[in-house]
Amino acid sequence: MVGWRPVLAAAAGTLLLAGCSSGSGDEPKAEATPKKSSGASPSASASPVNKPYTLAEDRAPRTRAEAVAFVRELTVRPDYFGTGYRTRDPFESDPAEWAVLGEDCLWRREALPGTVLASLTRGYELPAKGGKGPVYVSLTVTVHQDVVSARRDMAGSLEEPLRCPEQQLNATDRVSGLYSRVDAFADGRTVISDDDLTESGNWAADGAKAHPFDWYKFRMGPVTVAATARHGSGRTEAEDSTVTTDIAKGMTFVAASIDSKGKAGDTGAGAEPTETKGAGQ
Repeated sequence: MVGWRPVLAAAAGTLLLAGCSSGSGDEPKAEATPKKSSGASPSASASPVNKPYTLAEDRAPRTRAEAVAFVRELTVRPDYFGTGYRTRDPFESDPAEWAVLGEDCLWRREALPGTVLASLTRGYELPAKGGKGPVYVSLTVTVHQDVVSARRDMAGSLEEPLRCPEQQLNATDRVSGLYSRVDAFADGRTVISDDDLTESGNWAADGAKAHPFDWYKFRMGPVTVAATARHGSGRTEAEDSTVTTDIAKGMTFVAASIDSKGKAGDTGAGAEPTETKGAGQ
């Protein structure tokens, strides 16, 4: 098991700055969607918050149809993760499935269990350029049936690198030396969400040289958001640190968007249920 990577610790500091308060408890939260600028990637809002982003259980989607609509309507722009990112092909997964780490430490996509309403993964990449390999990012939003189910999912995610410090992501990609960390709601806590986990390690494709691997997971009420980043070759330690912190910043925009949708009541809860693919699973 590897030690805690300094760049991932720096990213945790980024989240702390995004979530801590500099004023009264009545201040509004940061704008969920960053304002566009002349080619620049979004940056953290100058209006910090003193409460974690969350989604009240009574405002969360209650059916699979509502949950599918919620995850699909949630905006996640490529430039949330930095300048130059674009969507990958295929872009979205089937929201009636999610990734499961088997006893053999191999990740597979399986039908959702009864405690999960919808789970959508979207893929992004920073294309190879100037001798630097591509960076691959995945962002998964999962709606659980209640807060208890979401907390159990977070606990299971914390246990996974202990059970499988080496994991097979797909037919070619493997991660190793995984180290996970959770901060309680106390000193050192990122305060960006109700719960959060961070994980680091290395990944390699087809036995090639290993490069950094980052993983984050937040819980906002009954909703969890997870992101992974597979760094490309040819980057300095400082450049890898920038990739890591940019992914962390992107996660804050997603968390803020979920929080805003909950406060506006724009989660699909209470809408007339409609049949969707996989709704009966």
